[in-house]
Amino acid sequence: MKDVKCVVVGDGNVGKSCLLMCYATNSFSENHIPTIFDNYKATVMVNDIPVELGLWDTAGQEGYDRIRPLSYPQTDVFLSCFSIVCRSSFDNVIHQWIPEIRHHCPRTPIILVGTKLDIRKDNGPENSKHIEKSSDPVSFSEGQSLAKRIEAVKYVECSAKTQEGLQAVFEEAAKAVLFPSKHKPQHRSCILLIHSTDFKTKGTTTPYKSWVTVVISGYFFHKGYL
Repeated sequence: MKDVKCVVVGDGNVGKSCLLMCYATNSFSENHIPTIFDNYKATVMVNDIPVELGLWDTAGQEGYDRIRPLSYPQTDVFLSCFSIVCRSSFDNVIHQWIPEIRHHCPRTPIILVGTKLDIRKDNGPENSKHIEKSSDPVSFSEGQSLAKRIEAVKYVECSAKTQEGLQAVFEEAAKAVLFPSKHKPQHRSCILLIHSTDFKTKGTTTPYKSWVTVVISGYFFHKGYL
């Protein structure tokens, strides 16, 4: 049997713990208990190959930023989760979670997971306490576009409550390890561009300071003066 370590990351309260608990134990609870670390095991069949998934739950809160990466070594696949009905968690995939994953595990495959699908489908924004009232739910096409941008292996939407799409999440995670894509995430480096020409202000001998442009990991852009 193939052993696969699967680590789940994402903002707090996007449903990571419910996702794992429901899949591993077939039970669902709406009570949210913030997680530091938790582990589950489950077996999934992929093309008649049994795979034992070691499922690692992590805390998404800012206070655990230094502790969370302790679970990353030897990870075979990441699930980067966001809530379909919380756009800030969607935005944080690109701003926080992918840079963090790629810093520690630059070549490990990622499955992008949109959670709480049932709320978008059935209840709508106006009827749920779990969503941002000022924003629209994330669409499937937006999720696919983000998956392509971050070079995720797959984008999957699911609901732990109804279990719709739940099995597919972990099947895709196992497939990403058993049948790795030939296209690996690009290992982006830090690029430092310095314009060294000094320009003097008219009527003064004081030159303008040289400007510098920095591109870090392909995701960030900063321009400043030396």
